[in-house]
Amino acid sequence: MSLDDVILLLHPALAVVVVFPLIGIVLNRAILTRRRRLQTPSGKSQIAPTVGSEHLQLGRWLTGSVVGVALLGLAYPIGSKILETKRWTTHPFQVVFILFMFLTTIGSLILLYRARPWYWRAIFAGLTSLGVIVLGFQDGVFRRDNEWFVSHFYYGLVATVLMILSLAMVQDIYRDRTQVWRRIHILLNCLATLLFFGQGLTGTRDLLEIPLSWQKPHLDRCDFVNQTCPNVSSQLPVVSPPLV
Repeated sequence: MSLDDVILLLHPALAVVVVFPLIGIVLNRAILTRRRRLQTPSGKSQIAPTVGSEHLQLGRWLTGSVVGVALLGLAYPIGSKILETKRWTTHPFQVVFILFMFLTTIGSLILLYRARPWYWRAIFAGLTSLGVIVLGFQDGVFRRDNEWFVSHFYYGLVATVLMILSLAMVQDIYRDRTQVWRRIHILLNCLATLLFFGQGLTGTRDLLEIPLSWQKPHLDRCDFVNQTCPNVSSQLPVVSPPLV
């Protein structure tokens, strides 16, 4: 594999190695936290009291990992398109704007972790989400707009925004005695879990469709609508048998 192929595999590799294991651990801690909360009023629970803080800390790590992997997955196709078309010579403002959006999104996420008042958390969550959305609709990103309901991009975009919103509302969960924010948090994360499951399926499918760099010249000649490719054997030069 070339360097381009290795960089291309960073997004799915980090998703498998970091994000999906974290999802399993966070779900486990979430279930244990709920079981302990329901058991404590009726008696002493066998579940360690640290599960709540572990769920909170791992959930914060999960949100950062999801946003980071999403930005990495967007950076490769956007950067490749810029280099391929030499966009900095024809549309320099667009290149500067894209770079600005990447930096703003990362900075907003960092500030979201540090924010305490609800209005700052809302502002930074909105800026982070907006940055991911704007970057997702740049040239070069493979979206499957005609099949959005089975699109790896759209599943990932919605899941990323849901994780950002979950991070923004964490402090409200512990302050709200009506449990409304807790129920919203559970609902959003159940939806995000389903989307992550879809991410695993659609991501595996898309990996089968992404060729290595040396395969692209041949696959570019294929008809993806009719799912046909030119017959390679008919294009090979005919070699005459040696004379005896």
